[in-house]
Amino acid sequence: MALNVPERLAANCRKSRERAAWLEGLPGVLRKLERRWSLTFGAPFAGEEVSCAWVAQVALADGTSAVLKLGMPHMEGEHELQGLRFWNGDPTVRLLEADDELGAMLLERCEPGTVLRALPEREQDLVIAGLLRRLWRSPSAPHPFRPLSTMTEYWSDQTLVDVERWPDTGLVREGLRLFKELSRTAPVEVLLATDLHAGNVLRSEREPWLVIDPKPFVGDPAYDATQHLFNCDERLRSDPEGTIRHIADLLCVDRERVRLWTFARAAAEPRDDWRHDRSMALARAIAP
Repeated sequence: MALNVPERLAANCRKSRERAAWLEGLPGVLRKLERRWSLTFGAPFAGEEVSCAWVAQVALADGTSAVLKLGMPHMEGEHELQGLRFWNGDPTVRLLEADDELGAMLLERCEPGTVLRALPEREQDLVIAGLLRRLWRSPSAPHPFRPLSTMTEYWSDQTLVDVERWPDTGLVREGLRLFKELSRTAPVEVLLATDLHAGNVLRSEREPWLVIDPKPFVGDPAYDATQHLFNCDERLRSDPEGTIRHIADLLCVDRERVRLWTFARAAAEPRDDWRHDRSMALARAIAP
């Protein structure tokens, strides 16, 4: 089959040999799934959110509309499939079929599928807070999920490789220190979405809003406030303390821990361009 690959996904796959090999093998994988699950393919999704997976609308043998998703090799999204099993549609999209070895997911299709980003940010706040509070549950052992510290250590290693490009060594070092301290001192640990923002929430008939694209790790609930905050860029920059306080209160989590997690990410998260990245200005504004 001719493969249409969204540009952002193609660009990410060019960054490593593993991803390039995954993309090269994707047509064969899709043919296999087409036969196994009796799928009829529609066009792949290609919006700004489609950067780490090949996603397309499909029709099942009985005519039911669904979504097929195959994620590229991606450390942060490694356990999305297992997370969807754990949450079991509450409040995520449902997993209809899966192939763990291929990382293939046949998902419930959200209708009408309107992205939460279409709403004003203050309304987004309420929806995001409600969804996160429902997602936060403690998985029983044994489970496959990694601690949040695994992700922050991975980020720290990437940031340390760029030490000569840091624009403010003191701020970056403090962010790296907080990645360790905040992970170690979490007052409670639950399964986090880690990437929940208004682009990853869709309008649905089954529920008003459903979560897509979780990247599950076990850790501090205060961390899960940060992705929505970063996606409210203008508001966060114009009133960082007030915006952080507002979101923390909606989530019923510690305001200071949300501020420190936000600072740590702004100061020490890896990035392509350290010199012109705007996150350092935010880090200075909310520095401990």
